[in-house]
Amino acid sequence: MVIIEIKKGQILQYKGELNSKVYHVKKGLLRSYSIDEKGKEHIFMFAPEGWTIADSQSADIPTNLFIDALEDSLLEVFEKDQNSDKLNPQALIRRMSVLQKRVIMLMSSPAIERYEHFEKTYPEILQRVPQRMIASYLGITPEALSKVKNERIRMN
Repeated sequence: MVIIEIKKGQILQYKGELNSKVYHVKKGLLRSYSIDEKGKEHIFMFAPEGWTIADSQSADIPTNLFIDALEDSLLEVFEKDQNSDKLNPQALIRRMSVLQKRVIMLMSSPAIERYEHFEKTYPEILQRVPQRMIASYLGITPEALSKVKNERIRMN
């Protein structure tokens, strides 16, 4: 394990790289995302303090995701082939649980339920990321996100 400091906007991983790194966020905020053939970003996950982020590919297969810093960050960096007992198993279990729930919700839940789940999953970053990134994460347009938020205000 190595500890590194990175600046906002720094890219840690590019799609297509052979990357064997796992990042555990001590301070700051990272995200992983893909870019489609039209150049549109699709956010896969956020990683605030205490979260772990990595591409699920093994070290010898090109990565599918970009990973970058949304804020200046302090990270613990592990090699994927390092002894897994050095990684925080609770952080990995939480990551898998959030991703599983998200995939199920993207397949079957209305946007308002996806937004409510986002609020519960990432309450500490709602004010730290632009609304367009939240919309991307939810799989909706920024306009649709505005409608969802207005609907929630009317319901409360």
